[in-house]
Amino acid sequence: MEQSSMYRPETSSQGLREFTLRALLIGLVLAVVLGAANAYLGLKAGMTIAATYPAAVISMAVLRFFKGSLLEENFARTVGSIGESVAAGAIFTLPAFFIAGVWGGEEFSSWSSYMTASLILVTGGVLGVLFVALLRRVMVEDKELPFPESTAAAEIHKSGRSSTGDSKYLVWAMVGGALVTLGSALKLFASSAKAFFKVAIAKLTSGHTIEGGFYAAAPNVSPAFLGVGYIIGPRLASLNFSGSVMAWGLMVPLLLAVFGRDFVNGFAVDGVAPNSQEAWMLAANTVWQSVVRIVAIGGMLLAAIFTLYRMRSSLTTGLKRSVKDLRKAASESGEEVVRTEKDLKTSWVLAGIVLAAIATFCITYFIFKTTVLVAAVAATIMIVLAFFFSAVSGYLVGLIGSSNNPISGLTITALVITALILVLCGVDENTGGVAAVLGVAAIVCVAAAVAGEMFQDLKAGHILGGTPWKMQLGDIIGVVLSGFVMFGVLIILNNADIAMGGMQGYAGGFGSEALPAPQASLMAILSNAVVAGSMTWILIIAGMLLCVALILMGVKSPMLVFVGMYLPFQTVSAIFVGGLIKGLLDMRTAKMNYSPVQLAKVENTGILLASGMIAGEALMGLIIAIFALFNVFFSEMLPIEQPSYWIGLVLMFAMAYLMIVLPLKKAAKTNGQK
Repeated sequence: MEQSSMYRPETSSQGLREFTLRALLIGLVLAVVLGAANAYLGLKAGMTIAATYPAAVISMAVLRFFKGSLLEENFARTVGSIGESVAAGAIFTLPAFFIAGVWGGEEFSSWSSYMTASLILVTGGVLGVLFVALLRRVMVEDKELPFPESTAAAEIHKSGRSSTGDSKYLVWAMVGGALVTLGSALKLFASSAKAFFKVAIAKLTSGHTIEGGFYAAAPNVSPAFLGVGYIIGPRLASLNFSGSVMAWGLMVPLLLAVFGRDFVNGFAVDGVAPNSQEAWMLAANTVWQSVVRIVAIGGMLLAAIFTLYRMRSSLTTGLKRSVKDLRKAASESGEEVVRTEKDLKTSWVLAGIVLAAIATFCITYFIFKTTVLVAAVAATIMIVLAFFFSAVSGYLVGLIGSSNNPISGLTITALVITALILVLCGVDENTGGVAAVLGVAAIVCVAAAVAGEMFQDLKAGHILGGTPWKMQLGDIIGVVLSGFVMFGVLIILNNADIAMGGMQGYAGGFGSEALPAPQASLMAILSNAVVAGSMTWILIIAGMLLCVALILMGVKSPMLVFVGMYLPFQTVSAIFVGGLIKGLLDMRTAKMNYSPVQLAKVENTGILLASGMIAGEALMGLIIAIFALFNVFFSEMLPIEQPSYWIGLVLMFAMAYLMIVLPLKKAAKTNGQK
């Protein structure tokens, strides 16, 4: 390819530093930090962000201090970005063990659950890297696959050789995001504001009367949510917000009117007066959690199927290519290749795949207590689905980038297929069926997520002249470390939310308003539904029919609409505000006569600011959660009983102002460049 010829004079040298201890350590630290940040974000907002760009910027900044080489930067970025993929696989599936009741209560935090979950993550992550090693050559060198994010990451590294110090935007945004989050935790200001607007009694022609109103909440003062909205842009943020408007502006008021005042007054407990605003707010939240969210899950299920159907030609091509590429890889395994085309040995890869199958069998049989037949079938299903979905994931990343890779849709498909096959083998809720289904789906999910990210990194390395086997080995080390760390992060967040709930009077843990984990909730409900037949089908079908209506109306991403319905309004509205900020910036840049270089500076600076804000809040959130485990609550440290939301609103405007002004100033400094 034309792109692959760039930088060959430097990178063709056999003595150029690449797999060094300092590059590995930087990458491992980034893998853990960015993975933990994405775990926090995904559980609260239902989406993750690509870690490639922040990993590239940070690795360049640190290695420049040590006079590191270009390939060391590439290697550190590769290892550093893989933690986000492990985190995505973890948050999409592992909380489902808690929500489905497989690991209930304190069992989720037990040593045995930790080791089982870590083994699942490590098995899936290593498997994804091994499949990539088999399929890399043809996939990465295909001229029909543009790999847009890989090209952008390579450009970041190349431009960094004469860097202008862009890493400072990431660092200062992290500091700002952390400080705002700390201020909210200390109750220096209110992070949101809630109210219920009651309307008068309406008399129907039938003679009946109804009474109701609207639950309203102001956007969360959250640097992370603003950053997410900025990154996904105004169009996708608007789709996400439309789901929340449907939920809280249509469904909840309608159901409250139907249920009536007697239903609302049933919540007049613990000092809540009958027919008061507090009683109506409690009733509105109950309706949303018990009815509307189930409708949203039904919509997400069909939306995932629709997403895969819409990509059917790409998926079919990817499946065909995966078989062809595997055959080609096997036939070429004995050939002598140059450094820049050398993968892990095929014999090692195949041995690793066999070990992964054995690990899946042992988890299913010895830990989840299934039969030998079910364990053997689960291991077989896992290998087949992980291979095909890893190939499909890589193909889709090559077309649309890692940020748009439909991992949740692939995982849902894997879960349903696994559940149906295992039910035919005789499993039920009393024979480890739900646990086995979730375990296989988790391994497949992590494998597909890691494979997509790995293909992206290998493509960037191909452009820069990296050594594939070194990058693959580095990622194996990265997924092993991330796998053993990530479930610990989930335990901290889950237990901290349970503790917070006990203090603030709500049922904490995964699935709560503070920690909704939408994809994992869907996995839990689907696995229970297929294995145990406990689905609330009327609400699920209603959500699926609503999804059909959205598809007929031409909605591009119905999944985002239903995620908006599932998440709290204050979360979705904050993401929407972030999308509006990006929209205002786009409108401003459209009026400026910017060169391509200036437009790229605006885009890159904005992404660095948004990524830093997300990472800053996530890391501070983890620190606050760790303190909560020891019953140390930041909210009790200062004697402020009624913090003002207006202060938070001012901070939100300040963050919005900086996210618009700083990218424009950066572009102005590059005036005259083409």
